Amino acid sequence: MEAEDMENSIAPPWLELPPEITSSILQKVGPIEMLKSADKVCSYWRRLCHEPAMWRVVKMQNAGADFWDREDDLEKICGRAVECSNGELVDLSLEYFGSDNLLSYIAGRSPQLKRLRLVCSYNVSAVGFSAAVKKFPLLEELHLYYVGISKEAIETIGRSCRGLKSFKLNNQICRHPYIEYDDEAIAIAQNMPELRHLQLLGNKMTNEGLEAILNGCPRLESLDLRRCLNVQLEGELGKRCSSQIKSLRHPEDPTEDYGLDTEMHDFESFDEDYPSGFSDIDLISDDDDDYEFSYGSNYSDDDDDDEMFDY
Repeated sequence: MEAEDMENSIAPPWLELPPEITSSILQKVGPIEMLKSADKVCSYWRRLCHEPAMWRVVKMQNAGADFWDREDDLEKICGRAVECSNGELVDLSLEYFGSDNLLSYIAGRSPQLKRLRLVCSYNVSAVGFSAAVKKFPLLEELHLYYVGISKEAIETIGRSCRGLKSFKLNNQICRHPYIEYDDEAIAIAQNMPELRHLQLLGNKMTNEGLEAILNGCPRLESLDLRRCLNVQLEGELGKRCSSQIKSLRHPEDPTEDYGLDTEMHDFESFDEDYPSGFSDIDLISDDDDDYEFSYGSNYSDDDDDDEMFDY
C-alpha cells in the first residue's frame, strides 16, 4: 500500500474515543447543532446522534437577530429530536418558540415526559395546551413563563397530571394592582393537591386565592408570591404562611435571581377575561398558517403516525 493510501486509511482521532465520551461531547453542543451539523460528520457520529438515550433531555432556545425567521426551522428540529428520543423524552424546555401544532406532535410521542418548561411560547394557546397536557400523565414539573393559559387549562392540568409536584405560572407584570382575579389560584387549589413547589410571580390573586391554595395544597413546601400585588401577608394569614410553608417569597421580595423581565408594564387596553394582561388572540401569530405539519387536527386525541418532517 502506498504511503498516501495508508495516510488516508488512518481513522480520524475522534473515532478512537470511547462512545460514552463522544456522546458527552455531542450533548454539550446542543440539539440544534447535533441535528444540523454533528450528525453529518461521519456515520459513527450520526449513529450516536440518533440514539434515543441522547434525547431524554432536550433544551432549545430561540435567540439572535433572526428571531422570527428561525422559529419554523426550530420547530422542525425539535420534532426531529422528539423522533430520535423514540418515546424516551423525560425533560423538555422550549424558549421563545413553540406552537399548538408542535405541542400536539410532542404529546403524541412523549408518554414518559416528566418535566416541561415553556418560556415566551407565544403561539401556544390555552386550548392547544389543554389538548397536549392530557397526554402527559407522568408530568411532575410544569414551568410556564409568559404563556397564556386559562383557568380551564389549569383544571385540565390538575386532572391529567395527578402527580404534579412543581408548578410555575408566571405572568408579565402590569400596572393594574386594583384588578383582582382569584380563579387561577382557586383552580390550582382544587386540582393540584400533591404540589410541593408553587411559583406565581405577578399573579392577580388576593388573600382569598392564597387561602384557597393553603387549604387545597397541604403538602406545599415552597411558595413564591413575588409581585403578587393584591396579596397582603399580614395578621393571621401571614402567620399561617410562615408556619405552613418552609420557603416563602413575599410579594415585595427582590427578583434579581429570577432571570426574566420583572419590570412593570402599561397595557393600552385590558380585557377582563384575561387578567394576565394578554389574550389568546394576542398570543397567536399571523403566520401560524405557514407551518407545514402533515398530521390532521391540532387538538385530536387520536395519534397520527404521519411524519411531521422530511428527513
